Amino acid sequence: MAITGRGRARWGRAAGLLAAGTAAALALAAGGTVSQAGAATQDAAAQQQAQDKKPKPTHSQIQLLAINDFHGNLEPPTGSSGNINGTPAGGAVYLATHLKQLRAAAAAKGQDSVTVAAGDLIGASPLLSAAFHDEPTVEALNGMGLAAASVGNHEFDEGWHELLRMQTGGCLPDGDGQNNQNSCPDAAHPFEGAKYKYLSANVFFENTRKTLFAPYTIKTFKDGKKVGFIGMTLENTPNIVTKSGVEGLTFKDEVETANALVPELKKKGVESIVVLLHEGGFPADPRAYDSCPGISGPIVDINAGLDPEIDAIISGHTHQGYNCSLPDKDKNPRLVTSASSFGRLVTEVRLSIDNATGDVDRLNTLANNQIVTRDVVPDPKTATLIAKYKELVAPIENKVIGHLTTASVVRTNDDSLESPLGNLIADAQLADPSVVTGGKTPVVAFMNPGGIRADLVSTNGEVTFGKAFTVQPFNNFLVSMDMTGTQIKALLEQQFSGVNGPEAAKFKVLQVAGITYTWNPAAPAGSKVVADSIKIAGQPLVDATTYRIVTNNFLSDGGDGFPAFTTATNKFFGGLDIDAFANYLTAHDPYTPVATDRISVGS
Repeated sequence: MAITGRGRARWGRAAGLLAAGTAAALALAAGGTVSQAGAATQDAAAQQQAQDKKPKPTHSQIQLLAINDFHGNLEPPTGSSGNINGTPAGGAVYLATHLKQLRAAAAAKGQDSVTVAAGDLIGASPLLSAAFHDEPTVEALNGMGLAAASVGNHEFDEGWHELLRMQTGGCLPDGDGQNNQNSCPDAAHPFEGAKYKYLSANVFFENTRKTLFAPYTIKTFKDGKKVGFIGMTLENTPNIVTKSGVEGLTFKDEVETANALVPELKKKGVESIVVLLHEGGFPADPRAYDSCPGISGPIVDINAGLDPEIDAIISGHTHQGYNCSLPDKDKNPRLVTSASSFGRLVTEVRLSIDNATGDVDRLNTLANNQIVTRDVVPDPKTATLIAKYKELVAPIENKVIGHLTTASVVRTNDDSLESPLGNLIADAQLADPSVVTGGKTPVVAFMNPGGIRADLVSTNGEVTFGKAFTVQPFNNFLVSMDMTGTQIKALLEQQFSGVNGPEAAKFKVLQVAGITYTWNPAAPAGSKVVADSIKIAGQPLVDATTYRIVTNNFLSDGGDGFPAFTTATNKFFGGLDIDAFANYLTAHDPYTPVATDRISVGS
């Protein structure tokens, strides 16, 4: 009779027990004993049989930790940028500790962990990092165990060649700090580059199919589970960075780029796909950092267009904190997160992977935005790194360049959107001798308000280079150029139209010197500047007259939605904007803020 099914299983167990009993009996009959090793072997076999009977887990959990828009904030940020809803937050020494604690908690549960980022880790950085071309920030992130990061627009602040150096390492011949920057200041420890992988799926060399960095990376975890990470910056990057920084590159649509990579990843056995995207959204309540009430902005449309095979979006750029699920094209929930900025939040995601399919089980995938509080023990290795660079930057940072007769000069706008600090910076640019060429001296200066990053603050009246750098951290070059009266009129209207309008919330009023005018908030876009109100050096603007103006190279390339600058002629590059600012403060020591009477509101 054949034995099948349950009968076969019962017979197998019985035969095993019979064989074991017979072996023991024979041993005893021969005058021997049953050894402890033999008993242990039998116990182990029994335990294995019991283990085999247990149902195998249907899911595995992988911890995903994410940050974005760190901007070289090695030291705890201050003011409104240094807290989350009133809780002091940020600082590399605390961020490193929180990441270690989160990983340890995951390891205790038997979970693998990976740390990623969604761009702007460097650029627009405080002097502590910027004075060394952001090498300290890359070193700090190496120590924090970052594995992969998408590029952001600020990664291109010093150009894509410099960004390649951030990845591969090496030193710049920058004159040992002569221009307030110093690559590789510690000769014994040259810059080795990022240990993490930069990703740039939608950044291509012109006329080629080659991307600047790899478009994605695949992480393989225990039991062979794979997660693919696609990294991208916003398609609009060329319009918000200096033209020279992205010369020779093409930036493509985020949705089309990611969707085209899905089949390629699936061919490589990847079912779990995460996008690291330097573009984001705006929750209706910016305090709701762990949810997404009424979220709007580019991330909403991008999510709607992405392939449903993409399981999660780690986003950035808008400096907002949010965490929610938005429906994909198949109406299934998809995780969309952002961790604010400056290292104040960490997004912890528990990716739940279906063991049968290798895909993310979205209904069982959870995320939490955690505040990087400062009540934990500072990470000692990160603290040592920061202390080293603080000592190296001190001679640059602490140099007194002038004095204020007030405690500060603020960037707060009046009703015309003009500010005291904007006037100071525009005056400094207009007075800078480095932009004078061929006997032509600029008569008008224009400064973008987004380039003014902080109030100018004094300490007992003293202004240091470090304080000035906090105001203007981009190291832009000043550019003088010729513009006709007609071109200047078009420029002024672009403050309230195109990407800068027509809603008041989008208005972007340039800070000026040498020019006065009135604009009418009630007038339609394209006609907001009051006719005949524009005066240069006190004289009415003449359409056909050519005027020499000065601005920074970011605006010169048409940045911030000002294409009128691209129509200017006879462009000449001068020195750095921060140098013009510092020199002006020294030349006008002590400085007293002037009235905001250059731009008026009226009809």
